[in-house]
Amino acid sequence: MELLFSQCKLVGEYFIRRYNMVNYIQEGYNNITANLIVNGGLKAIEFYKKAFGAKDMGKAPFMMPDGKLGHAELIFGDSRIMLNDEFHDMGAFGPRAIGGTPVILYLYVQDVDTTVRQAVGAGATLLKEPKDQFYGDRTALLQDPFGHLWQIATHKEDVSEEEMSKRAAAMFKNK
Repeated sequence: MELLFSQCKLVGEYFIRRYNMVNYIQEGYNNITANLIVNGGLKAIEFYKKAFGAKDMGKAPFMMPDGKLGHAELIFGDSRIMLNDEFHDMGAFGPRAIGGTPVILYLYVQDVDTTVRQAVGAGATLLKEPKDQFYGDRTALLQDPFGHLWQIATHKEDVSEEEMSKRAAAMFKNK
């Protein structure tokens, strides 16, 4: 099935190049890309670089005439996140403006403990200490200075569904 998908993708790319068609997804993007809204976009860019090792795209951030960040993009490992300041007149509110967020960004890193120390040092708030989870990841929960929640994770072991079910049952039985 994977081979068939790869072949279909190659055929699609051939037609796009051959007939000068525009791909419906911009080059370098995936089907879904988070867009974080913050109060203090330029400060957020510096925080994400320092806390999580994010890299900028090599393009200057797009600034609005009023000095607010209109658009920027950062790379976190192999993933891209868009970022802009709040624009209340356009319905763009950051978590602090609406009293929190129901969304958690799950960020895999090589060493969760090191990244958590780095992020806290950069200004993040530690909500849950790093801990080994029943599903094989070691995770911690942080809140960045702009109100976004980040579950920082390092995958430590592959756990079968059967073993995961046993571990979960044991964990939740004790609660």
